[in-house]
Amino acid sequence: MNFFKNIVGKELFRVSSLNSISVLIKIVVGFVSSKMLAVFVGPSGLALVGNLRNFITSIESFGTLGFQNGIIKYVAEYENDDVKLKKLLSTIVISIVFAVLVISSFLYFFSSYLNDEIFGSNFQYKSTFTVFALSLPWYVASIFLVSVLNGLGDFKKVIRINILGNIIGLFLSLILIYYYQTLGALLSVIFAPSFLFFIALFHINSKLSIFRNVSFTSFDFSIIKNLSQYSLMALVSSVFGPLLFLSIRNSIIEKLGIEKAGYWEAMSRISSYYMLFLGTILTVYFLPKLSKAKGNKETKIIFWTYFKGIFPFFAIGLLVLYVLKDYIIPIIFTREFAPISDLFFWQLIGDLLKALSLILGYQFFAKKMTKAFIFFELFSLSVLWFSSNYLIKIYDIEGIVMAHALTYAIYLIVLLIYFRKIFYR
Repeated sequence: MNFFKNIVGKELFRVSSLNSISVLIKIVVGFVSSKMLAVFVGPSGLALVGNLRNFITSIESFGTLGFQNGIIKYVAEYENDDVKLKKLLSTIVISIVFAVLVISSFLYFFSSYLNDEIFGSNFQYKSTFTVFALSLPWYVASIFLVSVLNGLGDFKKVIRINILGNIIGLFLSLILIYYYQTLGALLSVIFAPSFLFFIALFHINSKLSIFRNVSFTSFDFSIIKNLSQYSLMALVSSVFGPLLFLSIRNSIIEKLGIEKAGYWEAMSRISSYYMLFLGTILTVYFLPKLSKAKGNKETKIIFWTYFKGIFPFFAIGLLVLYVLKDYIIPIIFTREFAPISDLFFWQLIGDLLKALSLILGYQFFAKKMTKAFIFFELFSLSVLWFSSNYLIKIYDIEGIVMAHALTYAIYLIVLLIYFRKIFYR
């Protein structure tokens, strides 16, 4: 206990204090928007919003070509080298502009097809894809600008942008959902991130000079090669994952009905709120530690710091959540969502196992283990796909959360086997 207090008091909270405020605001925004969605669109509308969110996440990764982490790394590395920075920014801007033009054209001209694939032919919201086609350039530009700021080490501005973006996005969502119900909820998912561009542009104003020399002549294919590892890792996790969830949700809608798909989306939202805290601690504190660790001995110490210091408190939090679940559901959503109470047990078991495996998975990023990361990511997604389809047939909607728990049990075991040298040497 004292060891944990030492970490939190002296370093962990100090490093992540401002970011914690940002995370807290994001969670509050999530609670409020979830309540609005529950009241005005119900489980069926929530399922459609979940489908669109998964689709947007995949498109976002294609639009940025998965370059975000690479942009941060190389902007930081080339900050004081004008020639290399010029080549880097020119190459990235030209590549992203081309990608966005292709994707936006696809979204615009195939809006009817996308509507049927994402929402089903029973729902007609093809206008959302037309709007998304026009909003995508602003959305991708905002991600690019924030990544550049991050690379320049201006973390306070990055966090400020995220805070303002979440607050503005909340008010925009409330207005759209109130007046246009399901359509408004779908449009808010598209509009809210696009507003980040204007906030980011305002905050990067003093650094706009670094973009003045962007030109076609400075395009460099070797930079694309350097970014490819980051791109592959990002595209696998940010494209295949959301598309798989989209496919599973559509399968639930087809086999069990759209309301039950909405219950799963509601359960997933609750899970995402507390996992956000854990993800922030891992990214801000443990990832840099793992990156700097020299040898298995240092890595093992970092792993055990997490297992002994962070995980027990996370586990206690999940236990409290399970005990209070029937009080929490109507607060976050409405009484109409009471059936999700049956999903809590296996979802929390799965999240507990996920929390144990996350610290091991971060080793892939810390040491740039691209091939291993892609293999294990695709392996876990395959397990989830097959187990969910099998268990849904037997256990109805509860089968999807059972598949979640089974997937992370297997994932944890294979990671422990893969990293066994770290623990036993």
